[in-house]
Amino acid sequence: MPNVQQVEVVVAHHERVTMRVGDLFLKIDGDQTRTDVEVEAMVLAPIPTPEVRWRKPPVLALAALPGTALGRLGEPSTASPAAWAAAGASVRMLHDAPLPPWPGRSLDEIASHLDRECQWLVTTGVLPTDLVARNRQVADAALRPWTPVFTHGDLQISHVFVSGDEITGVIDWSEAGRGDALYDLASLTLGHEERLGDVVAGYGTEVDLDVIRGWWSLRSLLAIRWLVEHGFDPSSPGCEVDVLRARLRG
Repeated sequence: MPNVQQVEVVVAHHERVTMRVGDLFLKIDGDQTRTDVEVEAMVLAPIPTPEVRWRKPPVLALAALPGTALGRLGEPSTASPAAWAAAGASVRMLHDAPLPPWPGRSLDEIASHLDRECQWLVTTGVLPTDLVARNRQVADAALRPWTPVFTHGDLQISHVFVSGDEITGVIDWSEAGRGDALYDLASLTLGHEERLGDVVAGYGTEVDLDVIRGWWSLRSLLAIRWLVEHGFDPSSPGCEVDVLRARLRG
């Protein structure tokens, strides 16, 4: 890679490092099965994804996408309502695609994981008992049977890139699999609840708001221990703890 002037560390934790080197993103993952899923999911997905330039385990090299992220958790999004609607339309295209050949997490697995995390949050004193109990109650709405679709599995807004009102691509497919369509929609709007109407307008189908709220609570409850143990702060303004506190208000 000639003429590289700068190396930027995009994210680094105990499991994965992503660096930008020129026009390439280099991902180094300690679990190559996640990389296998990411590469295959990008091949199967009917929406724009980064070009795989090369793969030499444990390194995966991806071309940079044009545009900028739809937003960041904890920060206001400057993207237009049309861009959010376009994101919803792209998610619908993904969900309408044929199922990937590998399974996703089962309802029982998710419920068991949620119970373990709630117990940890309370016993360690990371969160108040009433906050955990209220959000565990809200999360029950998401724990119901669903018809599996092709889901991204980690569709946070920083993984969706836009240029103007157009979607230029979606990154980070290592959690892709068969799952609940509303989980992707909830992940996309986590911490940006005011944008849900735009996303749903683009998606083209009414959604159960109680289930969306349930996934907001569930995803946040599941994320906090991982974030703390990997050096991130879920209590930053607008992030997971604030998402949970919002459920105390209704």
